[in-house]
Amino acid sequence: MNKTFVLVFCLILYLLINSSLAHAAGNNPSNIYTVTSGDTLPAIANKYGTSIEELKGANGLLSDTLLVNQKLFVPIIYEVAAGDTLGMISAAYNSSVQSIKTTNGLSTNQLYLGQQLMIPPKRMTIQGQYILMTKEEFRNWLFHNQFNRKITLIQHHHTWLPSYKQFYGSNHFKLLKSMENFHIRERKWKNIAQNITTFPDGKIAVSRPFNSAPEGSIGIKANITGIAIENIGNFDIGHDVMTKEQKETIVEITALLCLRFGLTPSIDSITYHHWWDLKTGERVLDNAPEYNVKTCPGTGFFGGNSTTSAKNHFYPLVSRKMQEISAARQ
Repeated sequence: MNKTFVLVFCLILYLLINSSLAHAAGNNPSNIYTVTSGDTLPAIANKYGTSIEELKGANGLLSDTLLVNQKLFVPIIYEVAAGDTLGMISAAYNSSVQSIKTTNGLSTNQLYLGQQLMIPPKRMTIQGQYILMTKEEFRNWLFHNQFNRKITLIQHHHTWLPSYKQFYGSNHFKLLKSMENFHIRERKWKNIAQNITTFPDGKIAVSRPFNSAPEGSIGIKANITGIAIENIGNFDIGHDVMTKEQKETIVEITALLCLRFGLTPSIDSITYHHWWDLKTGERVLDNAPEYNVKTCPGTGFFGGNSTTSAKNHFYPLVSRKMQEISAARQ
C-alpha cells in the first residue's frame, strides 16, 4: 500500500476519533495539561497521541519524573475559525507554521472554515543536560515547572573566561560543555556550577537542574537556597561591554525568578558574588579587603558591583520588569 495513502488515512482516522475534543472545547482548546497525582509521561503521551520523547522535547524535560501541578504543552486538535491563519494558530499554541504543515500534510498556507488541524507543540533546543532558550521560552518553562527545593536567593556571576572573545554566535553548547569539564575536573564539583547561563545574544541556558543547589566559592549559605546565574563575559571595567540583548535577558530572567519564587529585589534576595568572602563563605557585602573577594559579576556590571550600585542601577530595572510582566499576565 502507498505510504502517503497510509499516512493520510491514519491522520484522517485520528482527526475523526478526536474531533469531539475540538467541538467540546469550543474553538479555544487548551494545549496545556496540568499534572495530577499518579500521572506518568507514558500515560499522558498515550492520551494525546504523541510520544514520551516528543513531550520531553516540547517541555524541556530531562527525566521522566513529573510533579503535581507541573504544566505540559501537549498536541491538540484545532478547528479552523473565520479569519484564522497558520501564523496566528502557531503563535497561540506554541507551535510553528512548518510543523503544523508537516504534521497535517499541508502543501500551502491556505485554510478553510471548519478544517481540523493537529497542532504539535514546538520542540525546545536541548543537548545533553542543557536547554537553550529565548526569554519567552524560559518564561514558559519557569512557570510551567514545579521545584522541590526552597529558593530564596538569586546569585549573579560573570564568567570572566570565557569572555565575549570566545563566543562566536552559535557555540553555546560548546562553551557550556567546556565550563562543565572545568568545574568537574579542576574544581572537583559534581556538575557545572550554575543553574542558568546567559549569552551575549540574549539566549538563556538552563545548565544545572533547579532542584540541584549550585556549587562554587560563594559559600554553602548562599548556595543551599540559591539559583546561580553565570553571565558569559568579563564585565570588569575596560573589558567586555555588555550587549543590549544580554542586558535585557539578565533583567528579565531575574524579574521572572523573583516572581516565580515570591522575592522582592534587595540585597537579601539578589546577591553579587563580590559580596561573599572567598575563604569563609560568609556574606561581607562591601566590607572586605579586595584580596578576600572577587570582582564578580564585574566592576562594570549595571553600574558596578557594590550594594549601592545594585540598589541604584540594577534592582530598579528588575522591579519595573516585574511590574510589566505581572501586568501582561493579568
